[in-house]
Amino acid sequence: MSDAPVLHEKRGHAYWITINRPDKRNALNASVIAGIVDGYRRAHEDNDVRVIVLTGMGTKAFCAGADLQPGAGFAFDLSQPNLAYADMLRMAQNATKPTIARVNGVCMAGGIGLLCMTDMAVAADDVVFGLPEVKVGVFPMQVLSLLQSIAPPRLVREWCFTGEPFTASEAKDAGLLNHVVPAADLDAKVEWLVGRLIDKSPTAIRRGKYAMRALASMSFDQGIAYTESQIAVLAMTQDAKEGLAAFAEKRKPVWTGK
Repeated sequence: MSDAPVLHEKRGHAYWITINRPDKRNALNASVIAGIVDGYRRAHEDNDVRVIVLTGMGTKAFCAGADLQPGAGFAFDLSQPNLAYADMLRMAQNATKPTIARVNGVCMAGGIGLLCMTDMAVAADDVVFGLPEVKVGVFPMQVLSLLQSIAPPRLVREWCFTGEPFTASEAKDAGLLNHVVPAADLDAKVEWLVGRLIDKSPTAIRRGKYAMRALASMSFDQGIAYTESQIAVLAMTQDAKEGLAAFAEKRKPVWTGK
């Protein structure tokens, strides 16, 4: 097994990004953030990749947040206008391939940010979640940029102000997770979800995800004007023409991703 802080592995049409610091509960540091960003880049450069899976090594932790050791994950160069973690979230928001978080263990603090930056999430039912930053005198500032658009405001406030942990069931009810399964079934459920994505049009998903990102900051009138032009463009793609032809001919489509 490689000792790299982040592992990259292509499995069929899926690209797996695995945080490889199980002895540190897969805590974030500069190398981990760089490895995740590099994984996204590699996945998007490979036209054969249809979906990205983000997870942590082992069974104890998905990601426990920033490494709190001096000079590790909680060191800032205040001369720089951007932080690496924030840039990673920006990158993930602008990504155009669907992403799944495979939440295999503890998901805390900055790990919640990783969870929120993916499109879908599957968690083991024994996973513990939390935003404990207030317990060490800080606050989940960057995580909030994504979390507040996913979970109910009152729950977000409770999680952030109290720092108390919550369960996988509570996370699912709050909209953070798509599926919660027994730990023994986690991989099977992730593979099931991957399978539901890789047989669909990569062009439709790519352009659809791009549109979702754009719509988030638009009014209804702006959004409907934007989407009526987008559906016209999408209809001219090879995948759209293939999909309609396959439907008429009662066969499975052969996607080119163009």
